Amino acid sequence: MTDVKKAPASVVDTNKLAQIWANLPGWGRLAAVNHSTIGLRFMVTGMVFFLIGGVLAMLIRTQLALPQQTLIGAEVYAQLFSMHGSVMMFLFAIPVLEGLAIYLIPKMTGSRDLLFPRISAFGYYCYLFGGIIIMFSLVLGIAPASGWFMYTPLSSSVFSPGPGSDFWLLGITFVEISAMAAGIELTVSILCSRAKGMTLNRMPLFCWYILVMALMIVFGFPPLILASILLELERAAGMPFFTVAAGGDPLLWQHLFWLFGHPEVYIIFLPAAGIVSTLVPVFSGRPIVGYRWVVISIILTGFISFGLWVHHMFTVGIPQLAQAFFSVASMLVAVPTAIQVFAWLATLWYGKVVFRLPMLWISGFLLIFVCGGLTGVMLALVPFNWQVHDTHFVVAHMHYVLVGGMFFPLIAGLYYWLPLVSGRMPSEHIGRWGFWLTFTGFNLTFLLMHLTGLLGMPRRVYTYEAGLGWGWLNLLSSVGGFIMAIGVAMVLLDLLLHFYCGKRAAANPWQADTLEWALDMPPAQYNFASLPIVSSRQPLWHDLTLPERIAAGEGGMSDTASGRRENWGTSAVAARLEKTLHLPGNSWWPLHSALVLAALCICLLCRWYLPALLAATAALLLLLGWSWVNGSNLKPAISSVDAAASHTDARPSLPAEYRNTDGPGRWGMVVTLLANGALFMSLLFGWFYLWVAAPQWSAPADAPLPVALLVVCGAIAGMAVWQFNRLSVRLAEGDDSWLQRQLWLCALTAGLHFILLLSLFIMAPLAYTSSAHDAVMMVILLYLLGHAGLALLLTMLQALRVARGYVSRQRPYEPQVIKPFWFYYLAVYWLSVALFFILPAGWGPVL
Repeated sequence: MTDVKKAPASVVDTNKLAQIWANLPGWGRLAAVNHSTIGLRFMVTGMVFFLIGGVLAMLIRTQLALPQQTLIGAEVYAQLFSMHGSVMMFLFAIPVLEGLAIYLIPKMTGSRDLLFPRISAFGYYCYLFGGIIIMFSLVLGIAPASGWFMYTPLSSSVFSPGPGSDFWLLGITFVEISAMAAGIELTVSILCSRAKGMTLNRMPLFCWYILVMALMIVFGFPPLILASILLELERAAGMPFFTVAAGGDPLLWQHLFWLFGHPEVYIIFLPAAGIVSTLVPVFSGRPIVGYRWVVISIILTGFISFGLWVHHMFTVGIPQLAQAFFSVASMLVAVPTAIQVFAWLATLWYGKVVFRLPMLWISGFLLIFVCGGLTGVMLALVPFNWQVHDTHFVVAHMHYVLVGGMFFPLIAGLYYWLPLVSGRMPSEHIGRWGFWLTFTGFNLTFLLMHLTGLLGMPRRVYTYEAGLGWGWLNLLSSVGGFIMAIGVAMVLLDLLLHFYCGKRAAANPWQADTLEWALDMPPAQYNFASLPIVSSRQPLWHDLTLPERIAAGEGGMSDTASGRRENWGTSAVAARLEKTLHLPGNSWWPLHSALVLAALCICLLCRWYLPALLAATAALLLLLGWSWVNGSNLKPAISSVDAAASHTDARPSLPAEYRNTDGPGRWGMVVTLLANGALFMSLLFGWFYLWVAAPQWSAPADAPLPVALLVVCGAIAGMAVWQFNRLSVRLAEGDDSWLQRQLWLCALTAGLHFILLLSLFIMAPLAYTSSAHDAVMMVILLYLLGHAGLALLLTMLQALRVARGYVSRQRPYEPQVIKPFWFYYLAVYWLSVALFFILPAGWGPVL
């Protein structure tokens, strides 16, 4: 690739750019995929769910304000409690922060959009429909009543016979699909589409926080998805994964849930901390102290957080050695967090702090979060944890960490970036009233709750007797809750009014240093008229004329001749220009696919299995149709890409994405497979946990399937992988002779493997409703069958695309995207055969 020297600006046809990137009018807005639109939809929808969760919280505090109240009965209180936690954790905190990241990341990295915009739109609709399904259970009065953590056996069909748990399991799984889509989207977009010159060492800290958060979602959410699937299979099909008498163990749910749950705390915290690391330098007037140390601490926080899940299970009877290990790990995670806090304080100390409204919320965050962190260290001590476990002390700690650590920075970020969205400034007067009421009410509510917990008040109780010393504390906590609610209402009022009454914002009103403030306010759908080129961590501080030069066309890709949505593709580390990325435009595929999946969830809730099968088939066809039109099948001409605003005759041409053998699609496949691998490893963890720890675990003396046939089946799969790898390597080398025939031969081999595996599955004598061992075997066989079938379908589609001219030596990209999937399937197949079938048979019937 030839680098481009600076040259005179080209004329930017902003009208043509606006036309290319515009959303459709009217109902066509539902087909929008632009990251700004999708990000705002996430945030607005999340705030609606926040209001619902807040109302539930006020009902809870009203019931607990006085002893022996009967305003709310025990069953309704359990539903309110369960839904409050579920709404705040799953429907507000993570989606709002994801929405903020979706909106900001391309603007911060100098891009025009995220790289998989239709995936973003699909994720939003999954989130919306999943949230509606969950909330509908509350409207019907059949909401889950087992807590937002859904511990078994309380959430099993024996103790929760109604559909409430099913609403939670299916709805939350639907929402988790949305989170996974955002995690994959953000990871690949940050790594593969930054501005030229924005190396990892120059990337804004907020992008580092979001990158680690996205990877944590990729690895952290699959355990909960697996746990939800297993529990729903137990409730709907009688597969006893958590039933002791059949060889299961209810503690398996806790392990899988907290393998997700504790990383989730840091998934929520890290974007909020990214807001703090962005705002503190701006309002201090200097770069952050210890940039590299902060980056290291972000990575360490994400890594260590996966080793803390038993922190929530100290009282369930785990061995003392394990308690000691997880206690030390729980205290160790405070070290990287402390590095970030000290970096913020040092930046404030050396700078000249301006206490504008966003900075006021940051100050509140610092005080509340440090207090929450200190109580977290207290809870990491096993003896103290035993004393206060399941009391209001834990509730208070959780709210200090999550509300203080997430909500206060979120409001600071909303105030900070609001002028970018609306072009208007918020009211300092109303905003300060909102802050002080929220800050005062929050501390009055939860600071006293620490004392309530130390006095022994358990959580999850709907009433309590008088004379225990809890009454006056609960009354003050309830008063504080309503003060906080008034403060939040004032903040929301301020945010709404400023769109109509706020004064116009000047360019870069906070004198910030990151690229999003080089845009118009509000920004155009295409973000940048020409893509920026950066050479420092603070591009707007080091080049005050950068916004004008970008608008004048002195960046890259100001040419609109192709008529398509285009962006630079850059290398992951050094941000060198590598290719032209053609991004998809408005599409109905995401909405239609999400609607059919929502119909599938509703059919499963109602136990309508034949319509559910039809909906699943329709969803598969829609997704395959989506994959068919997504790619290079339109045969677009390669546009002349102005990599750095040079004259037309000196402007080099970057190859289009589909003419390469590497690109965002391949990165997206790899990241998706990492998430898939986390799901598989969670299933493997559950298998070994039941094998070792389940009190009634039993296994047959012989393997349920003939090992020899499994080996033959695996050898056929290996042959298919060899065939696909060989043809993809030859295609990358420019040889496409007999390509279609090779793909059909590979599909034939894959079909033979699938048929043999399906036959083994049908002939397997699995008593999956009476044995946890056989139930796990059933799940792993279904997992392998699903992947084998998908590999077969993808290979057949590639053969058809070769016939249409969409794949050839000029377009070698698509098989390179599918190849990692084949290798992944072969690896998990042999791991499954070895660990689920051969190892137990060699070890013996029972450990």
